[in-house]
Amino acid sequence: MGQFDSALKSEAFNQNPYPVYHQLRREAPVYWSDAWGCWMLTRYDDITWTLQDYQTFTSLGRLTATMDLPEPLREKVEPLVRHYSQGLINVDPPDHTRMRKLVHMAFTPRAIRKMAAYIEDIVERLIDERIERGEMDVIWDFSYPLPVTVIAEMMGIPVEDHAKFKAWSREIVGFMATPKPSAEVLLNSQDALLSMQQYFREIYAKRRQQPEDDLITALVLAELEGDKLSEEEMVSSCVTILIGGHETTTYLIANGVYALLQHPDQLRLLRDNPALDVSATEEFLRYEGPFQRNRRIATRDVKIGDMLVKRGQLIMQFLGAANRDPAQFSDPDTLDIRRSPNKHLAFGYGPHFCVGAPLGRLEASTAIRALLRKLRGIRLAREDLQWNSALFRGLKSLPIQFDQA
Repeated sequence: MGQFDSALKSEAFNQNPYPVYHQLRREAPVYWSDAWGCWMLTRYDDITWTLQDYQTFTSLGRLTATMDLPEPLREKVEPLVRHYSQGLINVDPPDHTRMRKLVHMAFTPRAIRKMAAYIEDIVERLIDERIERGEMDVIWDFSYPLPVTVIAEMMGIPVEDHAKFKAWSREIVGFMATPKPSAEVLLNSQDALLSMQQYFREIYAKRRQQPEDDLITALVLAELEGDKLSEEEMVSSCVTILIGGHETTTYLIANGVYALLQHPDQLRLLRDNPALDVSATEEFLRYEGPFQRNRRIATRDVKIGDMLVKRGQLIMQFLGAANRDPAQFSDPDTLDIRRSPNKHLAFGYGPHFCVGAPLGRLEASTAIRALLRKLRGIRLAREDLQWNSALFRGLKSLPIQFDQA
């Protein structure tokens, strides 16, 4: 086992990965992990290069590359493997370019602006529901219901189905959280995926017969230069949009609130200068981004730094490490909501830059601005907080107490 594998598998790493990121960057910036079966990158420049150069570092097969499965099990999880071998985030140009253009038609600046008032209404309602109690769990009472309600509204998913989508999402991404997932984890992820896919297929069929004013209808009808999304591409895109559209924003908002509570000077600065909400959101993304790692596969033998990465080997890009690289950011472990420039990689880089980034940014800045405007004396209700160890970095809960403004 490699010298850092024990640290990478430890609970201490799950709770605070940044000391390990820094040590890796200093001592082994291109590190082979036996436990994960891949190369791990922690330098900003290496990560931007490997995200940009899709011809050398492909997305094809990246999420299932560590599945060293016996044949009977591989046959059982074939639907899971197939799903993660296609779709918007799992293919390269030119297929990715074609699909991204079509999906982006549903995330234009005009479409996002139309959601602004709706987002503000939800934010106000969620705060008002808790304000007289003087306490809330930022995640479960606020930062989770906001984005899941928004993305479900955009997609035309009824309110009564929101809970099942949350459960499905958690199960689907479960297999990505461990180096070599067990058969049980893989099958659980696949069961949830199949349920979500079937749900979207039924909606797809309905929208073809009876279009509505929602994102799924837009995807069904989207056509650009003669290209359309197939049913499989549409279903895969919907799964990606729904999972990415609420998991990352849930933790972006909560991580931002927690960072402010850990840095009272920055909280006061933002409260006194609400116009800093946009740059503050960018700093939350850099400082404690909800999506910490990405993957690619080398298509040829290639040197990264001093190490030879062989064709077919997986690389793990630690976005959270890149965002604290002192070669790119001054005082990288310091929260600075005025930081400029702030070229973080929280939404990725290159062809696969997150198509939903403008929506996530709008939700986060709107939510945190409203919290600081409507609440005073915000403080942690307890100190013993625990971070999730899954794909998305976020606290399991964030209970706070406060006074009305």
